[in-house]
Amino acid sequence: MNIDGHLVLPDRVMPGRIMFDQMIADVRPLSHVPDRYILPGFIDGHVHGGGGADTMDGVDAIRHMALFHMAQGTTTLLPTTMTAPWSDIMDALYAVADVMRTGIHGGPSIPGAHLEGPFINPHRLGAQPPFTQVPGPARMTAVLRSGAVRVVTLAPEIEHADAAIQAFVNAGIRVNIGHTLADHDQTERAICLVCGPGGTVGGTHLFNAMPPIAARAPGPATALMCSDAAYAEMVFDTHHVHPALFRLAHRVMGSRLVFVTDSMRATGAGDGPSTLGGQEVMVADGVARLADGTLAGSVLTLDQALRNALQAGVSLPQAAALVSTHAANWLGLHDRGALLPGRRADMVVLGPDLTVQEVWVEGRRRA
Repeated sequence: MNIDGHLVLPDRVMPGRIMFDQMIADVRPLSHVPDRYILPGFIDGHVHGGGGADTMDGVDAIRHMALFHMAQGTTTLLPTTMTAPWSDIMDALYAVADVMRTGIHGGPSIPGAHLEGPFINPHRLGAQPPFTQVPGPARMTAVLRSGAVRVVTLAPEIEHADAAIQAFVNAGIRVNIGHTLADHDQTERAICLVCGPGGTVGGTHLFNAMPPIAARAPGPATALMCSDAAYAEMVFDTHHVHPALFRLAHRVMGSRLVFVTDSMRATGAGDGPSTLGGQEVMVADGVARLADGTLAGSVLTLDQALRNALQAGVSLPQAAALVSTHAANWLGLHDRGALLPGRRADMVVLGPDLTVQEVWVEGRRRA
């Protein structure tokens, strides 16, 4: 098959044609193409829900929210858990494992779960419910046995964190530092614990649910940004992070900065009441908050994050990399994330106004 348009390649936008079946076979320049943009499929490594469904609700809900996000251009995603009673977390992980095994007919790729909680600092919950746990041996065994986890968010200062980091790295699971009160030195030490034996380290929603940067207390965000190895997620709905801080992080981190949505079940429903982890949430003017005013996840989609990045001053190839290429590298999904021969034919077609017109997964149009 062929598709023509303005191709958003890693280093430029080129009028051209993509030739593909399940994989991209060739990319060729053309003189005249339709007025549309073709980007690599979006990859969301941190997404709780959308379209009225939540990862914690089980198999049918995971499929529903995955299809919702696919319609917004996301061709790969990691369903993300909440801090909850232990049995609920394990049920959610086994539900993700079930979806990984059976797939989603006509849907996006689900290469694993993001375990966000319960191994976080109880004093830095953000919008997570108060069901934190320490990653002791029994719980670690249960998590690893599920076979579902691709990324875990962990506070490196909690009890048993060092042993948990070692076990996660040995299992090939990416370790994100987040929901933490760790200082700069503790964060640097955790980065070394992950990277030393060859693991992949990141930060969960950079600048959020972690100590701020201060003159004499640089905090975890500085350690993550200044590391040569660490990736970091960012929720760039312009509410979680000021555009100036996005520009700073992007300038410092480059290909190590990854856009995620951190979106909740209310995504796509407009303003009004919703829930997150059993907590009442109100969405007003596109911002989700708990009753006490705490930001409660987001109602962001990656197509909007891309448009936000463009408005903040980055180029279209840079914005496409933030919602696709960088996440593919972070997650070890080297078969996707760029419009290059030999990669999966996961593609998003955007109109002149940069809204989603078509979504292709492994060479088949899905939306």
